[in-house]
Amino acid sequence: MKILAIDLGKFNSVACLFDTTTNQSEFETIATQRWAFEQLLNQNQPDQIVIETSSISGWVHDFCQSLGYKVVVANPSAEAWRWKNVKRKTDKDDALKLAKLTALAQISAVYVPVAERRQYRQLVKYRKTLVNRVTRIQNRIRALFDQQGISIPGGHRAWTVTGIETLSQYRKPLAECELDELWQGELDLELQSLDILWQQLQSVDEQLEKIAQQDEQVKLLQTIPGVGRRTAEVIVAALDDPNRFQNARQVSAYAGLVPDQRQSGQTNRLGRITRRGSRILRSALVEVAWAMLRYNPWAVSIYQRICGGQTTRKKIAIIAVARKLLVRCWAMLRQKQPWQDDTPQLGASTAPS
Repeated sequence: MKILAIDLGKFNSVACLFDTTTNQSEFETIATQRWAFEQLLNQNQPDQIVIETSSISGWVHDFCQSLGYKVVVANPSAEAWRWKNVKRKTDKDDALKLAKLTALAQISAVYVPVAERRQYRQLVKYRKTLVNRVTRIQNRIRALFDQQGISIPGGHRAWTVTGIETLSQYRKPLAECELDELWQGELDLELQSLDILWQQLQSVDEQLEKIAQQDEQVKLLQTIPGVGRRTAEVIVAALDDPNRFQNARQVSAYAGLVPDQRQSGQTNRLGRITRRGSRILRSALVEVAWAMLRYNPWAVSIYQRICGGQTTRKKIAIIAVARKLLVRCWAMLRQKQPWQDDTPQLGASTAPS
């Protein structure tokens, strides 16, 4: 069996052709271009191709598959891939180790969605990136006013139409600022950037709304009380095909919402959650878990049962709600069934404090 392991690089990639019968390996450095990959594959005709997950592994995977080859994308965070106490680590070493781990069936393969779903996932992530940029600029604007001892409206009120008009009274083109007015010029530039980001965010939201109206999975998850379009699209983009998970444990581990386990002999310790997988997915689940405590009796019952009225267990309880919500979303997508809940409605007096 001939295994072609490729250590991908931005400009050049190192390929290792490993023969499992003779344990012989051959190396070749190629340009990270489609024509170079096609030439390499036609020359070697490997039985299996393995690449490491990276920002460019998507198109490389699709291109090699389009030529009729079997491709495996490896997870470099797996324990077998870690380099410890090694004096030399080169691209050739990476490629050779990738090939040998594949021959030993020690590769942890990564699920690769189709190109359309990858684009959708990237757009969902990009929206979160824009939101983070807006938050950073808003914090910078607040810092400018704090440094001058000027009070501005708190919370979201500063970013309403009236709030922006109040802030704009202090802005001034940077070229017209005196030395003691430079902060006003900086404020003007930040407000310009904020306006552009809001326009970009609106364009992304409009496109995601069009996709959501045609996506049955997103509409299905929106039947959950407390779950809106933005949370639903994050979950759908992350899980993609629900049938790729065999059980609820795999789904929870995929989002990093399971406890870290350390076992030795008679000792078995469960620590904090592993935090592996998509950070956007975890943060969206935790955020919506808090919101569901106001709208969803099912979430309230789980929260109160685990929390038990103890303030020290609030975070543990909300993580449990987030994990169980993800599992139920996975089951709904797999079974194509809307939200069903027989939990009795709770009064306002029973809502968590």
